[in-house]
Amino acid sequence: MKKIILLLIVVSTLTSCFDLDDNLYNQSKVDRYRLDDYDGDTDFHLDLSYRIPDSLIHIFTLASQGNDESSATTIYAIYIGSISRIATDTVIMYCHGNKDHMDGYWTRAELLANTKSKNRFGVMMIDYRGYGMSEGEPSENGLYADADAALKWLKEKGLSDSRLVMYGYSMGTAPATKLTAENFSMKPSKLMLEAPFASAETMIQDGSGLDLPGEFMTSLSINNGEEIKSVSQPFFWIHGEADDFLNIDTHGQVVYDNYSGTYSEAHRIPGADHNSIETTMGFQEYMDAVGDFMTLH
Repeated sequence: MKKIILLLIVVSTLTSCFDLDDNLYNQSKVDRYRLDDYDGDTDFHLDLSYRIPDSLIHIFTLASQGNDESSATTIYAIYIGSISRIATDTVIMYCHGNKDHMDGYWTRAELLANTKSKNRFGVMMIDYRGYGMSEGEPSENGLYADADAALKWLKEKGLSDSRLVMYGYSMGTAPATKLTAENFSMKPSKLMLEAPFASAETMIQDGSGLDLPGEFMTSLSINNGEEIKSVSQPFFWIHGEADDFLNIDTHGQVVYDNYSGTYSEAHRIPGADHNSIETTMGFQEYMDAVGDFMTLH
């Protein structure tokens, strides 16, 4: 009886403090985007040589509407590059993580915009609903609708499927994988995942230490480990071996092993945790790995 009572106390505690539906979306609001002038928390800083000219930074809004919504939600987006060249450029759709808004991920987008040469590739980034200056409340379906709103805009500007590459980091691996695997507004030509999680259920299992079904504590159905099985496009996977947030073996490796498409490459980074792949590798080595995949596969 004591063991049962103790288990009920533990479960009650977990369901209140580890409710994945709430903890997955650590949205924060801002009144404007500061980008290079942002003085909040970021994973790393870049020197002036990485700066993007103001003329190639475009901040604007998109109307995002899911299939189950009666009206559109206004979300904010940033495009790095020349909008007039979207019809001929290769574009990376960057889906950021859960802990911050676009200011917090700006340096990561800048690195991608410096890959191979400055502005060799266009980079698209959005703030999901509820993040940054975007309206609404975050949700799983909202993630997919918001990322797809960006693809619709890119398609309207002339981007073709063959020049679209999806890149997802952490929580952003869910929309990146989903939109690559299934039929949305565009069919990306490549998929890149950094520190992906296998599923919402695995996050529950790892976080709780209890053998409980994931649906006991969350209604999320995100499952990158299953979704990746429907991806046939070339696949780039990178994960830190010291990741103590999303364990590389129970999360990232599962996603990589379940891929059975045309081409894949794995980058296990010794000593890197969830947020430090770029700094552990070194910026140039990281950009070389990304750029080689972009141009050779």
